[in-house]
Amino acid sequence: MPSTAILEKKQAEVAAISERIKSSIAGVVVDYKGINVADDTQLRRELREAGVEYTVLKNTLLKMAAEKAGLTGLDEVLQGTTALATSKDDYVASARILQKYADSHDNFKLKSGYIDGEVIDFDRLQRLAKLPSREVLLATVCSVFNAPIAAFARAVQAIVDKENDGGEQPENAADSAETAE
Repeated sequence: MPSTAILEKKQAEVAAISERIKSSIAGVVVDYKGINVADDTQLRRELREAGVEYTVLKNTLLKMAAEKAGLTGLDEVLQGTTALATSKDDYVASARILQKYADSHDNFKLKSGYIDGEVIDFDRLQRLAKLPSREVLLATVCSVFNAPIAAFARAVQAIVDKENDGGEQPENAADSAETAE
């Protein structure tokens, strides 16, 4: 039987992990087996720069924390080596970065994930990982909104140019000034 101090420490860890799950909008559970220190350091840096919190966890602690957070359906993937990547403000960052890493490392694998407190299946996690970054999506939306406005401006300019072609065009700015008077 563990001592009271150890039990309290584990309960505090479970509470912290549970709160982290509740406060995140998305998370990914991975099997990090076979990763070396240099690769792990680079991966953690990339995740940190994207605002993703990444932690290696014991399966039992993650299971208890997930249950406490109301996240059900992770039990079957909580085997072997496990790490959790969570994001508070980007749905795709953790999945995209971890999938890119898994594609280049044979032993590193995505196990499962969740969005807005619901566990998602592996296929949906794969689709999520293929989405572009938030910045790229916003730029795409902006260009879609901007396209009709730009087309309208070109059409108006074409009308103005066509009307100017019908009249006499002054050859230089001095002629324009004289014509205006």
